[in-house]
Amino acid sequence: MRFIADIREGDNISSIYLCKNKRNLQTKAGKTYYSMSLNDKTGSVDAKIWDINNGIEHFDSMDYIQVDAQVISYQGALQLNVRRVRKASEGEYDPADYMPYTTKNIDEMYKEMVGLIDSVKDVHLNKLLNSLFVEDKDFAKRFRMHSAAKTMHHNFVGGLLEHSLSVAKMCDYYTTNYPILKRDLLITAALCHDIGKIDEISQFPENDYTDEGQLIGHIVKGVIIIEERIRNIEGFPEVTANELKHCILAHHGELEYGSPKKPALVEAVALAFADNTDAKLEGFAELLNNNGNKPGEWIGYNKMFDSNIRGTSGM
Repeated sequence: MRFIADIREGDNISSIYLCKNKRNLQTKAGKTYYSMSLNDKTGSVDAKIWDINNGIEHFDSMDYIQVDAQVISYQGALQLNVRRVRKASEGEYDPADYMPYTTKNIDEMYKEMVGLIDSVKDVHLNKLLNSLFVEDKDFAKRFRMHSAAKTMHHNFVGGLLEHSLSVAKMCDYYTTNYPILKRDLLITAALCHDIGKIDEISQFPENDYTDEGQLIGHIVKGVIIIEERIRNIEGFPEVTANELKHCILAHHGELEYGSPKKPALVEAVALAFADNTDAKLEGFAELLNNNGNKPGEWIGYNKMFDSNIRGTSGM
């Protein structure tokens, strides 16, 4: 297999890729062509089929396809000029080659998360966390294997677990420096803040927004999940429930960033900062890695940072 990260301008390739999406378009002259996004675990590449002939067999989005193509450069980005296509059969490819994975050990991260859950002393919050991440095996499995985003950051298998654990560990550090913070509430909110993404984004290899994600979103969905679990925990304090739900509702920090509420509790402020820090630093690291992580080299404008960015110069 020829991974996308290894292709270069001028290459002629014959390999199997996942067709993430396929669009039927027309040129200005009215000629039909196909525009596609082809993916593997190393990245994605734009592809075009300009000549739809007998060598182009039928295929749809989310099919694994064998392509014969030439690699060209278009507006500074690589693009595949596809000459032949056929739908690949099961056994010709390994699905694991088409799903990006966290570089960290999922089992070890999960064990560390369970350790944080065990450290939560509040009986009701501890029961809530255990009901989600320990006792509900199906939920825990989905959480462990899910991504945290479609494109922005942690958009790989294990990304949701990695991000949630990182945010929780950062919040745990905050509590050692700012005694005003309620540790049990903050750790619980950190581990739960993105649980709605399990329903907002579909599983790999699709990893795209669901109807529920488009219509409701992960923040509100997360609160719905919390409310459903709390109903089954006898004597769960209403004040604690409302404070926890507020932290989740406010974890994007600002209304314009999608939070239904702005932070009104100090724990909500801490969670919003921790979430933003991890998302931004991981996002920056992914940008550098995807561009070869060359010290001192300008990458260009990035929407997330609203800036032209580059790697730090080597020492």
